[in-house]
Amino acid sequence: MSKYAFQQCINPKCAEKFDISETHHACPMCGELLDVRYDWNRRSIPKKLADFEKYWGERHVLQRMSGVWRFHDLMPFVPLEQCVTVGEGQTILQNAQGVAPFVGVQESKLFLQYEGLNPSGSFKDNGMAGAFTHGKLVGAKQAACASTGNTSASLAMYCAVTKLMNAVIFIGSGKIAYGKLSQALDYGARTVQIEGDFDDAMARVQEVSKQLGIYLVNSVNPFRLEGQKSIMFRVLEQLRWEPPDWIVVPGGNLGNSSAFGKAFIELHQLGLIKRVPRIAIINAAGANTLYRLFEKEGLRWNGGNYDRTLVQKFYADMSAEGRRASTIASAIEINRPVNLSKCLRALDFTKGVVREVSEQEMLDAKAQVGAGGFGCEPASAASVAGAKKLVAEGVIGRDERVVCVLTGHQLKDPDATVAYHGMDADLYEKYLKKRGVTSTPFANRPVTVPNNIGKIIEVLR
Repeated sequence: MSKYAFQQCINPKCAEKFDISETHHACPMCGELLDVRYDWNRRSIPKKLADFEKYWGERHVLQRMSGVWRFHDLMPFVPLEQCVTVGEGQTILQNAQGVAPFVGVQESKLFLQYEGLNPSGSFKDNGMAGAFTHGKLVGAKQAACASTGNTSASLAMYCAVTKLMNAVIFIGSGKIAYGKLSQALDYGARTVQIEGDFDDAMARVQEVSKQLGIYLVNSVNPFRLEGQKSIMFRVLEQLRWEPPDWIVVPGGNLGNSSAFGKAFIELHQLGLIKRVPRIAIINAAGANTLYRLFEKEGLRWNGGNYDRTLVQKFYADMSAEGRRASTIASAIEINRPVNLSKCLRALDFTKGVVREVSEQEMLDAKAQVGAGGFGCEPASAASVAGAKKLVAEGVIGRDERVVCVLTGHQLKDPDATVAYHGMDADLYEKYLKKRGVTSTPFANRPVTVPNNIGKIIEVLR
């Protein structure tokens, strides 16, 4: 039993507490999500965020090399030496002067937090470090997830490197990018493909994990979200501890936005920040549950007493109408986000907003990010496309400091890139045209020339 940490139901009418040695996918009493909470009165925490700089000189300690566990003082659910790491969190915050004119903000004001630099190529490694640390604590031997790709790649990699657990992955039929699936297969994960989409896979993996006692690492796992808080700690670190005006993040299962909100709530409560950034969550138009519920139906956190009946009716109508998520942004192709309630809390605390962007808007933004030197997967580009939309609406000011989170590496979904830039006409028809992408204004098309030195030189002059 930890002296400092416990799990607690986020439903204020329940608020039941559980020891961190227990494993739950949800509150056993009411079914709501759980938080990892801390008794800060019994912990020694830094007096200011700049105090974390002292750990830069301790990089000979494996955990201090981690961009997650460097901030262990803000997520101390086990002692530092017990934390699992494979070198995650070595990411950068890049001032994106080349992309700023496209978004519409001043050149010095746009920043891209590039999580594609993680070992498995996505932000999921931050969370997996937290989940594996807890899985090690409870003695788990198998770990499972439902995935559109990035979670499976990260889980499989952590299993292969640490040898702590064996990986079991649930995917839907044809609902995973090959760049991501190839990682899971290479790392030796046992992969189960079911008939259905991510939401179906998510439902089945929760049932299987509960019945067979398999450790679940999807973002319903509160310890995974603890690791993902560190993304915001690193953003603050690279901005010299000064919060930006906006954090813009893609919205799929809503784990990142939930984790970011929790990070800011805790930092504010501890007096480590005085000003809280606003969070903007960007859905793909083909998977826009949060946008519809929050911006169209008026769903709000309401102190934890959000309208659960409204959510249930929305999902029932979705099922009755046979609506399925459909977007080229496979990482956020999710209709029933499991972290909806925590996300509502984050939006409430940060005075956040939600928008949706089209396939065209995402891929144009993706091309601009790539031209700036930081290629990203389509879902990542939702943040940049969303920021552009919010600037056009006047919600984000041109002089405000904006951080867009790029969640995954460009090579996670190379087909979309090749299709957009006109390298393969069949790919364009298959991936883009049928999804309403009617133009590629920022395409970098290859030039076809005869196998003749004179003609080649003529083209290059």
